[in-house]
Amino acid sequence: MKPAMLSIDSLKSAVLRLPDDVLSATRAAALANLDEHGLPTVQHEDWKYTDLRPAIDISNRWLADGAARPTGGDLSEAIVSVTGSIDADWLVIANGAIDMSHFNSSPGIEIERFSESAAPFVMDRPLADLNAALLQDGLRVQVHAATEKPLGLLIIDDANSGAAVTQVNVEIMVAPGCDVEIVEYQTSSGRDDHYANSVVTLDIGEAAHTGYVRIQERRIGHVQTGRLSVSVGKDARFAMASYDLGGGLVRNDVDIDLGAKGADLVCNGLYLASDGQHIDNHIRIDHRVGPASSSQEFRGILNGRCRCVWNGKAIVHKGADGTDAKQANHNLLLSDNAEIDAKPELEIYADDVKCSHGTTVGQLDEAALFYLRSRGLGRHEAIQALTRAFAADLVGRAPVSAAKTAIAALVDARLAELTLERTS
Repeated sequence: MKPAMLSIDSLKSAVLRLPDDVLSATRAAALANLDEHGLPTVQHEDWKYTDLRPAIDISNRWLADGAARPTGGDLSEAIVSVTGSIDADWLVIANGAIDMSHFNSSPGIEIERFSESAAPFVMDRPLADLNAALLQDGLRVQVHAATEKPLGLLIIDDANSGAAVTQVNVEIMVAPGCDVEIVEYQTSSGRDDHYANSVVTLDIGEAAHTGYVRIQERRIGHVQTGRLSVSVGKDARFAMASYDLGGGLVRNDVDIDLGAKGADLVCNGLYLASDGQHIDNHIRIDHRVGPASSSQEFRGILNGRCRCVWNGKAIVHKGADGTDAKQANHNLLLSDNAEIDAKPELEIYADDVKCSHGTTVGQLDEAALFYLRSRGLGRHEAIQALTRAFAADLVGRAPVSAAKTAIAALVDARLAELTLERTS
């Protein structure tokens, strides 16, 4: 089957209609990259399991209709629902537009728009290029001191006015020695097709500690691609946990650069999928200097006709002696139609290292189910208990304490849907 192609002519027309401002040069450079290379297809090794045709189809229809910024409906109730569930200082980007009205200014944080400052760096990555080419504005956040509350980034969309596309770009810089917690929350609603494409860049200074939670609960059927690029400084610590609960086609690219001695990384994730969902997590960790440590653990619970992908790569570069890199991926399949493609990867070019990886795929233990039922639980309750236990450890390890209660409630609600589908 011939791969779908993004309409470059329509994209160029949309870019030309954007304001002539400080972002113009960035848009032009990104557009030139897209014109030359296009978007990835399943022929590219990193995209062999994930077909971007749904995102391209939505984009082409949106471009053909004039590429107007989505308006959607009144999102105030949905915004309050999220911001009220996690006690944080929230930055809101609704239908691609920056809304600062929910943010309580903190003396330790400085915020400016891209349109008021220097333009963002062009990453030379296809989806990041698409983001930069169509970007109307973005946020640059500088954290200079420890904050009382987590910094919240709510990306929310409502698709009720035809096919729509939104781009979000945020840069966060954590000063040396600072401790900060960050929550990224992506959600959507609406009956129409929607494609959201985000880029978040995080620079963690020397001896700084950053906890990062990413929650994705988009409407089933909506498309999301996101890139998180992280640079971890000397003796700095970055702890991340991601929770994918919704979406139709979801692709998460996480690139983490450990470029200084003493850097420490913990990267965990949980994905829950059912009929019609495709969730792809691609994690790349570059150990450039040793000693430094990284640990990855992702778990998935899949039901119905769905597909998930986990590709965890750790590259230990020459000279990165003293590296300690671990990878683990565990999956629980509740349906014969559920599919997981797991690919742990280690590339080692140094000698004095400790590296390990492994993956498991299995079904519910019938003996455990029998035991729980013999203690008076119904089959549905027994399945819920086992799946909740499988997920609970990663929920408990969320590195932002203020978000744990909300995450637990979201995961429990989604698990109740998955297990009900299995027993109905």
